[in-house]
Amino acid sequence: MSRRWRTAAWCVLLAIGVRAQQPKPKQEQEPPEEDETLVVKEYTFNPLQAAKELKIGNFYFKKGSYRAAARRFEEATKWDPGFAEAYLRLGEAREKQKDAKGAAEAYAKYLELSPDTKNASEVRKRLEKLRPPGGGARRSSN
Repeated sequence: MSRRWRTAAWCVLLAIGVRAQQPKPKQEQEPPEEDETLVVKEYTFNPLQAAKELKIGNFYFKKGSYRAAARRFEEATKWDPGFAEAYLRLGEAREKQKDAKGAAEAYAKYLELSPDTKNASEVRKRLEKLRPPGGGARRSSN
């Protein structure tokens, strides 16, 4: 094989290699259907996932990221709706965020799930401070 042919062969191989490395043009894609854009997360009873969410929420709470902590505690309550500690921590995080209504709801659910815990009287006191005078719901006098 002559030198000229070898040079030509190398040039062809080099051109093929360079072309293979170039990004391919993106093809037009149709926009997704409306149903595909909505992702609905389904929660099934999973106490291990709830405990994991609680642990991560506690980390964020200690860091002072109360919004992130509240989201994790809320996730924990979705994975295990009977997880009283998650409701307690959710109430504390919402209280730190100055969300009195959200904190009161979380504390009320905690007391509903664990009415006889040793800190129940403390949580009831917090709940009373958060609720507006008159108990919130008012009856009309008709």
